[in-house]
Amino acid sequence: MRPPPLDPLTGTAAPGNTLEVVGLSKVFPSGQTEVRALTAVTFSARRGEFLAIMGASGSGKSTLLHLIGGLDAPSEGEVRLDGVSLHTQRDSELTRIRRHQIGFIFQFFNLIPTLTARENVALPLLIAREPAADRGKRVDDLLAFVGLSDRAHHRPDQLSGGEQQRVAIARALVLNPPLILADEPTGNLDSRNAERVYELLATLSRERPRTVVMVTHDAAGAAHADRVIFLKDGAIVGEMKARKRSDAASVASAYEKLAHPQDA
Repeated sequence: MRPPPLDPLTGTAAPGNTLEVVGLSKVFPSGQTEVRALTAVTFSARRGEFLAIMGASGSGKSTLLHLIGGLDAPSEGEVRLDGVSLHTQRDSELTRIRRHQIGFIFQFFNLIPTLTARENVALPLLIAREPAADRGKRVDDLLAFVGLSDRAHHRPDQLSGGEQQRVAIARALVLNPPLILADEPTGNLDSRNAERVYELLATLSRERPRTVVMVTHDAAGAAHADRVIFLKDGAIVGEMKARKRSDAASVASAYEKLAHPQDA
């Protein structure tokens, strides 16, 4: 049997990871009625796969990502990470899983304004009480990976939006989580910086390797993924393989046919 690939960041075997989403549904109470945000969503993602979940605003994609990340509990179904069902865990164990096994990248960068880029990236290590001797090289290697070695000592207000998001990506990676969740990570960026973030996520899944799950409404971003799942009204309506920037038009066309079949 082939040995697992080495993580270039740590030099150790990359953590195995298989994400399984099984029959996931979410219903929110709304006055005397209920709003169904997700209905029986089922899919899986292998280690090193870049998976994009594409849908319009209100399709349920952010709700889905929050459930995968253990930030909310499903009404039905389960999420399994490395075979462990997240939503059957005690709060303390779920907190540990979120901290060490899942890295979050959001549309809003959520950087601490008084800290430098280097200090923002190091913050999860401090919270997790990682040994001080291990912090410096890990943080510097990640800032080099995202192309910000020369901006390490700048505060967020001294960085562009694209640079701030790359700091946020480095921060999401600093505890070496096997799963990265990205929620509209380029929503506040121009097209040039958005392209750089998509390429970083693709490189991350291929070379580290990590499982990357990104929700987006952008066909250009989804085209960087290995596979695109299309979500409409809280349900999966189809999927396709991608991983080529030239596939953006094909991704957009496939989504339109699935989301609006009467117009196809």
